[in-house]
Amino acid sequence: MPQSLRFGVMYDCRHVPGGDTSMTDVYSATIEQSVLADELGFDHVWFSEHHFLEDGYLPAFQPLAGAIAARTKNIRISNDIALLPLYHPVRLAEELAVLDHISNGRMEFGIGMGYVPKEFEAFGIPLPNRVSMTDEAIEILRLAWSDEPFSFSGKRYELSDINVYPKPVQSGGPPLWIAAMKEAGALRAARFGTNLLPQGRRDEVLDPWRDAVRADGRDPDDYRVGIVRSVYVTDDRDRDWPIIREAERFRMGVYGTFMAETPDEYGWGSNDGIPQTVIVGNAEEVVRELREFIDLYGITDITTSGLPPGIDPEFMGTNLERLAADVIPHLI
Repeated sequence: MPQSLRFGVMYDCRHVPGGDTSMTDVYSATIEQSVLADELGFDHVWFSEHHFLEDGYLPAFQPLAGAIAARTKNIRISNDIALLPLYHPVRLAEELAVLDHISNGRMEFGIGMGYVPKEFEAFGIPLPNRVSMTDEAIEILRLAWSDEPFSFSGKRYELSDINVYPKPVQSGGPPLWIAAMKEAGALRAARFGTNLLPQGRRDEVLDPWRDAVRADGRDPDDYRVGIVRSVYVTDDRDRDWPIIREAERFRMGVYGTFMAETPDEYGWGSNDGIPQTVIVGNAEEVVRELREFIDLYGITDITTSGLPPGIDPEFMGTNLERLAADVIPHLI
């Protein structure tokens, strides 16, 4: 059975270096806007993760997730994505279980392998080890959230007679998502039976994932497919678009640098991937473009940027209110 549409807000918690907004301001505004999103009926908050950037790009989601979980009632909390090889899986299992209790069962967890060499170098982790570390960590997370003690013997981790407490509120632990930029990531999500965060070409990510799930006797409609795509509702494009464009250029500029540093080839910047470009227009235009996008790619979860760097929180709060009142009801 097809999944219902969920609409959320994404935070990477960045400011413009040298600007008037401090990181303290950014975190405070993020928490307050998440409370607003919860009150407006948004479905989830997602965090992104990177390290060692002057603009403060969120390096640790757990403290912020805990603060938001304590202030909200219904909105679910997840990642797109956390860099799984940079965490010890047992410690991460404990932290996510605690967050699941603080949120009363509202945690999910989005997994990525990472690709920026300097992040791995700083943590003392060889970049080539990330594939096996990711695969083993996923297994360990699920074992840690089961009801029995477990041992694990792998290429990267050796664990003996571990029993993690507390157990999460959600049976089996927070639902998992896996990000895929190429076919290998898509097949990983299919193999582990997780939700999918596709970033890449449809024929390299979505289609192989669906084919692999069906080949295993399961229905792709039993899983969720989520993506970050910024959406802005405005009745005065000439006035608002320059503000939005500047913030989005700043927000996305870092990824060009990352792609230049990584040894991987992801085809960043090509025009044939699943679109993640900004959607901007009046309510009717936004609804039409979102509906076409959702139907074309089978998206179940879409997340807009909540506080792009340099944009006033009040401006963005108004955008969430417009989305909640004038857009989302026409999509669900």
